[in-house]
Formats: sequence, structure tokens, C-alpha cells
Amino acid sequence: MTRGAKTQGQFRKVTFVLDPEEWHGYKTETVWAEAVATDRYRLRNTPFFAKGVSVEDVVRVRRQDGALFFDAVSISSGHSTYRVVVDKATESDVLEEYWLPLQTLGCTYESAEMNVLLLAVDIPPDVDIYAAYALLEKGESDSVWYFEEGHCGHLEACARADAT
Repeated sequence: MTRGAKTQGQFRKVTFVLDPEEWHGYKTETVWAEAVATDRYRLRNTPFFAKGVSVEDVVRVRRQDGALFFDAVSISSGHSTYRVVVDKATESDVLEEYWLPLQTLGCTYESAEMNVLLLAVDIPPDVDIYAAYALLEKGESDSVWYFEEGHCGHLEACARADAT
């Protein structure tokens, strides 16, 4: 084992370098991950800003000044990630009404209060991505939230999107 390598089951933060020109303005994001092999970590929470990754993906990292930095996805988990920015005017009962059908499908989220309420939405591989996406679109068209794709991990949906 190399110096500084973590053994299976240990949690660390993996740093993702972001584009500071994006709407959020952050330069980096850290995501909790569990060591599964030398320089391989399974993401354990849904990223808010990092693109191209989802919870449960196994990523390869590089070490720099004692920190772990994302290098590449090693094994895709099949999860998809969407960012939902909730309109400030949205009442909590309205948000709950629009979220409930997504929850019923099997989606989950992590939230962060910034100058807006931000939801990092996880759509597991066994959830109908088209149904979930339609519900996200409905919330946006009804001005409850704005959403964007962080990562499409559902293979069939990604293949169709890449073909167009």
C-alpha cells in the first residue's frame, strides 16, 4: 500500500474543480466518498455542482497536497443527478406537492440554503428517468423551480440523447 492510501471503508472528501463562470460562482466542490481501492472512491452523497458524476459512482482520484482530487469516473453507478433551484416565492407546501411524485418514483435529494434553496436530486437507476424528467419539467413550467442536468447516468436515456 502506498503512503497516504486509504483502505476500504474509510470516508474522505473528494474535491471537484468547477468552472467559476457557472451561475453558482464556486471554484470547487467536495463530495464525501468511501475508499474502495487505492485511488478509487465511491461517491456517497449527491453532488450539487460537479458535472458528469452521480452518487455511487466509483471515481479515480489524484493526490495533491494531502487532498484527493477527482480525475475520472472509473465505474458508473447508473444514477442520474439534477440540480433544482427553488423559486424564492415558492411556498413549502407547494414545493412538497411538486416533490411528492418524484419521491414516490424513488428519487431523493440533498438540500442547501444559499441565496436560493438548492436541491441535488438523485434519480436511481431503477427509476423511470423519463417520468422523473417530465415531473422536473412540470415544476419548471409551473414556475416552482428551475432545473438543470448534472449527469445522465441512465444508459438508455443517455444513449438516446447522444444520438440526437
